[in-house]
Amino acid sequence: MSELNPIGLALPSTGSLARQSGETAAAGASLTENFDTFLTLLTEQLQNQDPLDPMDSQQFVQQLTQFSSVEQLINSNQSLETLLALQSANARMSATDFIGRDVTVSSSEAPLQNGSAEWTYALPRQAATNELMISDSAGRVVATFQNQETGQGAHTFTWNGKDQAGNQLSAGIYTLEAVAKDNDGQRLDAPVRVTGRATGVDMSGEDVVVEIGALRVPAGRVIGVRDAGV
Repeated sequence: MSELNPIGLALPSTGSLARQSGETAAAGASLTENFDTFLTLLTEQLQNQDPLDPMDSQQFVQQLTQFSSVEQLINSNQSLETLLALQSANARMSATDFIGRDVTVSSSEAPLQNGSAEWTYALPRQAATNELMISDSAGRVVATFQNQETGQGAHTFTWNGKDQAGNQLSAGIYTLEAVAKDNDGQRLDAPVRVTGRATGVDMSGEDVVVEIGALRVPAGRVIGVRDAGV
């Protein structure tokens, strides 16, 4: 189960804002076209009506009112989209405050650097067995550790970067999976977190990405921020 930052998830991406803006613009164009057609028909009918039996104007007034209501709704949507765009821009810029701080992210991936990688995993209750498996970026299991911590709560695991045969592996991104089971053999949910120094923020894509060395994590997965060394 992944832990997500509700603030990060609430912020629309640049792609979703662009799609919403396009939909509103299309709705406005469609309304203008329909209204022009309506006025043309109304003019023709008024010009060709029977003077002795004039048309009832109440229906046309109702339709004009409906057009006006739809136009107001579209204008309101445009105003809301402007506010959302400003909110998103402010939030994207505020992500730069992460740089130089220690951030905790909901991620099973961690960078192996200087011969070490570290994760924190949490068990919801006492486990009977717990096996930790580390995989490389290609998904290959490179190391397995039996009989690990089984107590309820958070546990920190530090890996020295060596595979099952004792060979030192190269720096890169590696994934930790905690396979904890209870006395009935049922697997327990064990979310994994990683804490590291934020070295940069990438805002070039739809979503803001926080960089922790070689690790890149969406800002929505940041669940904790602390001043460096605290």
